[in-house]
Amino acid sequence: MRLDDLPESGNVEDRREEGGFGGGGGGFGLPIGGGGLSIGAIVALGLIGWALGIDPSLLIGGAEILTGPSQPKVQAPPTARRTTGAPQDDMGRFVSKVLGSTELQWKQVFAKDGKTYRPPVLVLYRGATHASCGGAAQSAMGPFYCPADQKVYLDTSFFDQIATRFRGCDVGSRTCQFS
Repeated sequence: MRLDDLPESGNVEDRREEGGFGGGGGGFGLPIGGGGLSIGAIVALGLIGWALGIDPSLLIGGAEILTGPSQPKVQAPPTARRTTGAPQDDMGRFVSKVLGSTELQWKQVFAKDGKTYRPPVLVLYRGATHASCGGAAQSAMGPFYCPADQKVYLDTSFFDQIATRFRGCDVGSRTCQFS
């Protein structure tokens, strides 16, 4: 997938340099038409739709997006290494461009229904980080949306697994198209 002409999203919080920690917790699915798709799944469907040239609302059946009751907010531990905005490394820029393309697509989908799309912040982390939805966001959870802080969490060690375990391309190598 070529992303040369796509804008980078500024809705990225980079926590990859923070130390991970143990603990429990979980992501909450976003109910769609009684289903239970997470925001991560919605973003994935948006990417699939974008890649195939399909309107993403068709992939989710045009269902209304309903939000559940708000969760209590938990303050994240302070850190000096946390940054916001478009990341400057190859992996971060790739993710930021994919996010930017989904933001554009969902803005158009919502506008068709006379609604305003509020893009979530994407949190990049490695191993584990703090999330307001019960404590720790961990690698084994996969990408998920936390309604308490309105953020999507993505463990970027996933890209390492693609490169090593599944023999995919290495982020930033010349065989991958990240710019």
